[in-house]
Amino acid sequence: MDPRWWAVVVLAALPSLGAGGEKNPEAPPESWTQLWFFRFLVNAAGYASFMVPGYLLVQYFRRKNYLETGRGLCFPLVKTCVFGNEPKAPDEVPLAARAEPAETSPTWQALKLLFCASGLQVSYLTWGVLQERVMTRSYGATATSPGERFSDSQFLVLMNRVLALMVAGVYCILCKQPRHGAPMYRYSFASLSNVLSSWCQYEALKFVSFPTQVLAKASKVIPVMLMGKLVSRRSYEHWEYLTAGLISIGVSMFLLSSGPEPHSSPATTLSGLILLAGYIAFDSFTSNWQDALFAYKMSSVQMMFGVNLFSCLFTVGSLLEQGALLEGIRFMGRHSEFAAHTLLLSICSACGQLFIFYTIGQFGAAVFTIIMTLRQAFAILLSCLLYGHTVTVVGGLGVAVVFAALLLRVYARGRLKQRGKKAMPVESSVQKV
Repeated sequence: MDPRWWAVVVLAALPSLGAGGEKNPEAPPESWTQLWFFRFLVNAAGYASFMVPGYLLVQYFRRKNYLETGRGLCFPLVKTCVFGNEPKAPDEVPLAARAEPAETSPTWQALKLLFCASGLQVSYLTWGVLQERVMTRSYGATATSPGERFSDSQFLVLMNRVLALMVAGVYCILCKQPRHGAPMYRYSFASLSNVLSSWCQYEALKFVSFPTQVLAKASKVIPVMLMGKLVSRRSYEHWEYLTAGLISIGVSMFLLSSGPEPHSSPATTLSGLILLAGYIAFDSFTSNWQDALFAYKMSSVQMMFGVNLFSCLFTVGSLLEQGALLEGIRFMGRHSEFAAHTLLLSICSACGQLFIFYTIGQFGAAVFTIIMTLRQAFAILLSCLLYGHTVTVVGGLGVAVVFAALLLRVYARGRLKQRGKKAMPVESSVQKV
């Protein structure tokens, strides 16, 4: 990387340039160990302490041809983690094609669609409101005390992943799943990028408003296309580049026209944009790596279980190394409201995943994409109403351009499907939050 870009990142993290959000004037100066860039490096070092030894073990077993020579009690575990249970099947579709409901009345179909749309909207709108509440407001504030904020984004990632792991595990036990064949270690790459993207997403709210974050997430189709070319060697249609350009224009209109948030500065905005760029880059890698993993025979819930399993291992290990796990638990003990918000946040995340799978299975990816696009628009409106964010007329037009481009992508995909052409695959729906 060009050294000048590293200088920009480091300057954005300096305390003298602001740490984002509302500040207590009587609070002591923030330690350099609390800077987001330092915390990111510490978290990454913690994950590397698991990834590097694991990678070396995988290479060791492969060089020793352990699949042919191994034996003993550890052989099934090593085989599952390193080699998998069956060969890769590139041409196999991971999930059965969506079956059209037979003998189903339009009224029943409409009720099911209403159920899916309501479930997705309630789950993810509640999740968005709680996310902004947890990361931008204080707990325990009184007339004489300003209260304290929760600042450990990694702890929130762990809470979300633990409940999602439990839900996916119970679902896999109760519902019949395809025979799992992928080597378990391959989930670790998607899990690592997923944890880092979620951390960047939570951390960014300390520096930029929630509407800005939503618009940035809506524009991630651009890096997804770039990652698709690099990771999956995909080619794209002209309309896909056109809509990507419209999204870029709309996001630029919003960012350049919206007035500054209270208690913010250009430096804190720069920090937030860097974190959002990190979120988009890591999430784009996650989506494309999951698409590659679906070449093995597995269901979406199995994918959800595998990714969350490694996410829990990474975050628990990193928190224990930093001594931050007990501090997060003690914060929950001091503030019951925070504990309730964290639990509800995790429930919304896990339930939202199940609604995603059910909606795509019943109505297809196009209907699901429309519902989630509308959800993002509602999330911006709800955040402005609840937390007082301001959006100018030009910024509102930028938001409209972004969502119009997203809906145009859905329409174009549908037309290509009707003509029998292969459209760009919808990005992976697994673990979006």
